[in-house]
Amino acid sequence: MKTVLVLSILLSVAFSAPAEVEEKAPKVAVEAPKEQGAAAPARFNFCPDGWFSHGSRCFMFVNSPLSWYSAEEHCNSMGANLASVTNPREYSFLQQITKTAGQSIAWLGGFNLQGRWMWIDREGFYYTNWYSQSSSSSYPCVYLRTTNGWGNTQCGSAYRFICSKDPFSC
Repeated sequence: MKTVLVLSILLSVAFSAPAEVEEKAPKVAVEAPKEQGAAAPARFNFCPDGWFSHGSRCFMFVNSPLSWYSAEEHCNSMGANLASVTNPREYSFLQQITKTAGQSIAWLGGFNLQGRWMWIDREGFYYTNWYSQSSSSSYPCVYLRTTNGWGNTQCGSAYRFICSKDPFSC
């Protein structure tokens, strides 16, 4: 039994060791010619066309004003949800894509249910960035402001919105 164990260990070490190369070529550093104004190499973008990659998610600004509920349904039809916000850098990114679309307000996926703020995509509501917070029972839906933190209002208001999804979801 010991022999089988020793042979197994030796075989696994042999197969995991790098193969030796007979002839070692000298290592030469080759640099691509530098062009003035050349961009840095592109990173992989796994988001579908029309979606912006940020962090580990894909975002899309939808420039059609809808109620919060209709906006969420629209996002669902694309395999997404209204966007949650998990940190200041992400909020800044969402503000920027909203500004780029020529808007100053957009729905986010935040809502209040029985006195508790939540994100529709089930992210934890740990990061908050309230600019003004109105009564959560009368104004249960969260919207982004491009000039400062978010606010809340009636869900039937018609705003443009931001959808978010995992780039690897089907």
